[in-house]
Amino acid sequence: MPNRHKISCVAPARRSWRKLHIGLDADTGQIVAAALTAKEVDDGAEVGPLLDQVPGPLASFTADGAYDQESVSTAVAERHPDAAIIAAALEYMRGHGLPGQVIALLDAHPAKLFADAPAWAAHLARLGIDTLAVTPDPVQIATQGALWGAVCHHGLPTPDATPGAAGTVIVSDGAGQFRVGTHALCWVHAERLVHKLVPATPEQRRAVEVTRALIWWLYADLKAWACDPCPRRAAALRARFDRIFRRQTDYATLDRLLARLHRRKHELLRVLQHPEIPLHTNGSENDIRACVTKRKISGGTMSTAGRTARDVMLGLMKTCGKLKVSFYRYLGDRLHVPGAVSIPPLPDLVRQAATPA
Repeated sequence: MPNRHKISCVAPARRSWRKLHIGLDADTGQIVAAALTAKEVDDGAEVGPLLDQVPGPLASFTADGAYDQESVSTAVAERHPDAAIIAAALEYMRGHGLPGQVIALLDAHPAKLFADAPAWAAHLARLGIDTLAVTPDPVQIATQGALWGAVCHHGLPTPDATPGAAGTVIVSDGAGQFRVGTHALCWVHAERLVHKLVPATPEQRRAVEVTRALIWWLYADLKAWACDPCPRRAAALRARFDRIFRRQTDYATLDRLLARLHRRKHELLRVLQHPEIPLHTNGSENDIRACVTKRKISGGTMSTAGRTARDVMLGLMKTCGKLKVSFYRYLGDRLHVPGAVSIPPLPDLVRQAATPA
């Protein structure tokens, strides 16, 4: 019987390839996110998982045509929106007189998070809000509310459950659009109202002078208290505030102004809950003054892009100054000038400066 040999043939395994999705920091070139997937996975589907690996906020998101999808825009907006229609935004809109039907339109629409200003403007156009000719301007109020909603969505205004606890405080000159969250009023702007009074008699002039002296005296003691907080002295300062702003001077205009400022007592004395905050807005006033000075000397810009470039450069210069970083060295590093000193990303330096030692 002839021999029979059984031969089995095994085909070589078919090779398959995978996709490596990476996210780079545009300033440093460092890889900040990565994901390995099968080749069948759509590129846009990995944007969400990649963004989840980025700890801080996004300054911009740049990708090729494969990522030009609505799902990508939604993923960016969900994690780093520039506008958000959440409860805080709707509350702001109600408090600033936005018509109820406009608020209802925004609240009922399923889109709540928007990646940038064009996406938000397109949303207002779809709802027909940009064509409404009513007062107050619905686009302005809705945009301010959506911006505040985005701030809250990012978790910036952290609550302060107990006096002295860490929390975000908005210090402003009292303009309506800034009276959000836990708010403190600038003492310099408050006293300026008294300073601007025009008394008609020597008695009225004397009343204004005495009142201003009492206000600045209290201001100096509040500054001293913030350096060495004490609950017992805080109660004494609150009592002094009441005595000053409830005084009757026989100058009717001054008395009405003092009564109005007394109604803002909690905002003027917010420092007694948060000793870390300033009593004035001089810092932010000085920051914006550079833009005004530049405009007065050089005039306006020729285009929106020019204005944006000017404001960005001034903002970077001011930020470098606050962080004690040479602006010219910063530009040299970012423009890859040969031999330039390496400067870390400004957001990292800001977080480092804000971290208690």
